[in-house]
Amino acid sequence: MELAVPAVIYQNYNLLLLSAVALVLGSVLLYGLRFSNAKARRRESEEIRSKNSAGNGGLPAVTEKTDGSTDVIIVGAGVAGAALACTLAKDGRRVHVIERDLTEPDRIVGELLQPGGYLKLMELGLEDCVDGIEAQQVFGYAIYMDGRNTKLSYPLEKYDANISGRSFHNGRFIQQMREKAASLPNVKLEQGTVTSLVEKNGTVEGVSYKSKDGQVMTAYAPLTIVCDGCFSNLRRTLCKPKVEVPSCFVGLVLENIDLPYANHGHVILADPSPILFYPISNTEVRCLVDVPGQKVPSISNGEMANYLKTVVAPQIPPELYNAFVASVDKGNIRTMPNRSMPADPQPTPGALLMGDAFNMRHPLTGGGMTVALSDIVLLRDLLRPLRDLRDAPKLLNYLECFYTLRKASPELPVSSTINTLAGALYRVFCASPDPARKEMRNACFDYLSLGGMCAEGPVSLLSGLNPRPLVLVFHFFAVAVYGVGRLLIPFPSPKRLWLGARLISGASGIIFPIIKSEGVRQMFFPATVPAYYRAPRVA
Repeated sequence: MELAVPAVIYQNYNLLLLSAVALVLGSVLLYGLRFSNAKARRRESEEIRSKNSAGNGGLPAVTEKTDGSTDVIIVGAGVAGAALACTLAKDGRRVHVIERDLTEPDRIVGELLQPGGYLKLMELGLEDCVDGIEAQQVFGYAIYMDGRNTKLSYPLEKYDANISGRSFHNGRFIQQMREKAASLPNVKLEQGTVTSLVEKNGTVEGVSYKSKDGQVMTAYAPLTIVCDGCFSNLRRTLCKPKVEVPSCFVGLVLENIDLPYANHGHVILADPSPILFYPISNTEVRCLVDVPGQKVPSISNGEMANYLKTVVAPQIPPELYNAFVASVDKGNIRTMPNRSMPADPQPTPGALLMGDAFNMRHPLTGGGMTVALSDIVLLRDLLRPLRDLRDAPKLLNYLECFYTLRKASPELPVSSTINTLAGALYRVFCASPDPARKEMRNACFDYLSLGGMCAEGPVSLLSGLNPRPLVLVFHFFAVAVYGVGRLLIPFPSPKRLWLGARLISGASGIIFPIIKSEGVRQMFFPATVPAYYRAPRVA
């Protein structure tokens, strides 16, 4: 019995020794596993950082993994972005909108919605967004030239009394749509600045952006739609931008003044280029003076005020002269470059361009919002059959069809027609020392003054109610032929014949390059475009 005690103690020592060895080995193993996991996490973090460093200045990015919680990311919440968010959300899509500044915008353009655009707004269920912002109904235009004027009314006879154009403060309209979008449960509206698109193997998977509080974030979705306006910093990855700046608008607000023709836009064919007036509230009238070229007189040293008083004011109708000069003296003068950019997309899996980020035209005709809303209606109808946006090849096919059908669809050829009309009208309405161009300008005014189909056809194009390319080409050359006819009456002298030939040549030189940039096949021969047949039939 006395020998048994040391044996027990010896056995316990062995157990203690084995336990200690097991504890050490377990600690070493646990430390190794933790070290390995930490190393893996660091490697993953570095990969994310390197992927986004180009867009965030090398700052660490926080990855916001949506894991299927977002269907569509929309970059920008202007007219196009906010309307698109409402539309897709109503179709059950989960939408994340990222806008650089959610305060009310203050712009001098995007204030006139043509009747065709208002019909699209109704089709999207957003017509109440023009309520409560003092939006004014617009029923047509009055055109002034050399002391003469003519009134052109929209062809609204077959429409409800509520159908007309609308003019308003752009910022108020946008805020209404943003509020409507934010009220939908499946829309996340966030203030942030998108710095880059996140791509993997050539497919856009989301965006990297800096949040309002300065954090660099990454959000993912199967479809990213870029509509961040004319100053877009993302368009170069999705299209081949060819931006032209033919002129600048100088904006003023005239207060407590009645326009000669109530509820009409007023276009003065001045020298060197047109001047616009239209109401934007119950007491305010917007005036936009077009100044050709990219450089305008300086506002700070008084050159602009002097230009407006000495060059522009003498050409203003007498009823508006005093209010115009008073507005200049008040000093709240704004400028905005007028940009023109044909749509030239590079179809990219997982991404789409829309709005002014994608396609711009001279704002003379007020067609920008009409084009954007028409594009949204088309995209909504195209995507409705595609419930799962994660099917990347199928989604890309739908996006390619969108780029084609916005120009080629017999039902919705709005963009190409309005773009061509805007470019052509601006060229015709600008003064020129060329006698042939002068004749074309005079012929255009007199042709519209004839009334009947000579006025109704062009105004139906301008309003977006009849966006047929053939109608546009017919009336454009009808103006040219009318001008030639006037030259040949009563006697077709050689000089007049030569001037008439130059007029026709000049008209061709105006419209054909614009049609070429829009796409001759898409505008006039859509059935020859392969994507026309691949597209699902739009209801």
